[in-house]
Amino acid sequence: MLKPRTLSTGWTDLDPGPLDLTDPVHACCHGSRLLGREPSFVLHGGGNTSVKHRWDDITGRTVDALYVKGSGWDLATIEPAGFAPLRLSRLHELLDLDQLSDPDMTRELAASKLDPAAPQPSVEALLHAYLPFPAVQHSHADAIVAMTNTADGEANCREIYGDDVVVIPYVMPGFDLARKVRELWPEQAGGHTVGMVLLNHGLFTFGADTEQALARHVDLIEQCESWLREQHTPPTGAPPPAVPAIDRLDLCRIRTDVSAAADRPMIATSHRGDDVAALLARDDWADLSQRGPLTPDHVLRTKRLPQVGRDVAAYVADYRRYFDDNQERAREAGRGDLTMLDPAPRVVLDDVLGLITIGRTRTESDIVADIYHHTIDVVTTVEDDLGGYVALDAADLFDCEYWDLEQAKLRRQGAPPPLAGQVAVVTGAASGIGRACAAELIAQGAAVVGLDLSDETAATFDRSGWLGLQVDVTDEAAVDGALDAAVSSFGGVDIVVVCAGVFAASLPIDALDGETWSRTQAVNVDSVVTLFSKVHPLLQLSPVDGRVVVVGSKNVAAPGRGAAAYSASKAALTQLARVAALEWAEDGIRVNVVHPDAVFDTGLWSDELVAQRAESYGMTPEDYKRRNLLRTEVTSITVARAVVSLCGPAFAATTGAQIPIDGGSDRVV
Repeated sequence: MLKPRTLSTGWTDLDPGPLDLTDPVHACCHGSRLLGREPSFVLHGGGNTSVKHRWDDITGRTVDALYVKGSGWDLATIEPAGFAPLRLSRLHELLDLDQLSDPDMTRELAASKLDPAAPQPSVEALLHAYLPFPAVQHSHADAIVAMTNTADGEANCREIYGDDVVVIPYVMPGFDLARKVRELWPEQAGGHTVGMVLLNHGLFTFGADTEQALARHVDLIEQCESWLREQHTPPTGAPPPAVPAIDRLDLCRIRTDVSAAADRPMIATSHRGDDVAALLARDDWADLSQRGPLTPDHVLRTKRLPQVGRDVAAYVADYRRYFDDNQERAREAGRGDLTMLDPAPRVVLDDVLGLITIGRTRTESDIVADIYHHTIDVVTTVEDDLGGYVALDAADLFDCEYWDLEQAKLRRQGAPPPLAGQVAVVTGAASGIGRACAAELIAQGAAVVGLDLSDETAATFDRSGWLGLQVDVTDEAAVDGALDAAVSSFGGVDIVVVCAGVFAASLPIDALDGETWSRTQAVNVDSVVTLFSKVHPLLQLSPVDGRVVVVGSKNVAAPGRGAAAYSASKAALTQLARVAALEWAEDGIRVNVVHPDAVFDTGLWSDELVAQRAESYGMTPEDYKRRNLLRTEVTSITVARAVVSLCGPAFAATTGAQIPIDGGSDRVV
């Protein structure tokens, strides 16, 4: 049974903020936000809205305009600037054409904009223009899709709504859909019409204003939800068992194979919730998974079908056959030669691994997950309560996946960041050099798992590619759990940056106590031995070859008085890294060390301490910070940029290196 909605979409349920709801465009913006914040109505771009209103041009003339949602704007957060004003009379002229190709339609819609700076209008703009109502709302609501993705979709619509809605068979969005609606509208519409159902696609409602159109939208969906509840037979028997625990290396192997198929590193995220367990407990789960997506739009995110099991090569072969079969049909239809998208799956279902969602970034993986959790809900509901789930056929889905307009969007995306799809683990990530390294890795596109003792670790960065974990690196079980979380969240580990460390109080050797010595060695060396032993198998499975950068210290080459514990630990750490470089090279893993010095923007230094040290040298604090050969200040960011450079292609042939990041020290040089 479909999960109940948790958000209300009443007109007054959301503060409009600075919007003036007496302005029709602002009211459309408010209604769009209400529609867009309900996931079961609008999921990741699925839907659009419009309002017909005047446009006052610079000459003082008034032009009838359609303000329609612009491409790239999210309904949940849209602003008035997200609506493209189009000359309504020109849209009606376009509707009179017998045919209009997608590229020509795109050009004509752009030429119809009354504001050149407005976004590219929705491909549904012509349909919005045709509908004879001031305000229009469109969604891909779960309930509507569930009711129509059956063998009797049209009959279901008639049973629920009678003649209150117009029912349109599936047609590709754009000009063809607008023309189909124009053809069928006079046969079905009347004074009683409040909505329109597009089979296998979604719902349109309309009204004198956006408030009325939204109210009708919610009402029609609630009617459908009520009808679905009447069809539902409650399950019997015990709840399904949870998906069993998995070996993290199994997930890494899936990611490696998928990345090879995609020809780029990918993020793979594991999901093991109740809905996944319930699906995999069914005898027919594999068959259900191969029925197709809820709406054709989803194919752009999830591909047509999930992979069942772990054989990525077989999935790729099937995808190539699907492309070849439909490429020939597209060529015969005059579309020319198409370029195949990468054939890697975006959804993997396995009775042991559970659900794995895949994307170029964690954000993409999360979008796939949102869609597929909804898919599980709808597909199982329809299969159990409505006689069987039926999606669009492969040809229709191919046409959407390889739609000219979507291909153009992909071409506009540009090159990904250098470390996109890669996963880094950074210790000591909540402050100082560790935080700077994490920030630089994120800026380069990597997903980052940060380990630190601080209880602020989780909140260090606020983005989907960040997983901050409060971990004592000397606790072997905690480190093991952190690596499990890293693999579960992102699918593997490609980069390790060792920054966690302690600097004991300055003491001469004869005053150094055993506890201080042991604690320093435990954090600075022993914990890294543990980390290395556990992370090596993950780095071996990296689709882009593993990389390790260890943050050492100038004290390795030039120790200071009173720093025996710290200097010895960093020297031992450096030797550990050198041995790792020797042992791991055959696995394609490179291991390098940076030796910073006098990095004053870390927690080891305060303004007072810098002033004290500067005074002892007879310097100002500014001169003291630059007391190196280059007379430059070394910051955490300076070190981080060097660390991340070592993880990039410029140093692909470098391992076992030790690089000073100290502005030049006469004691080292």
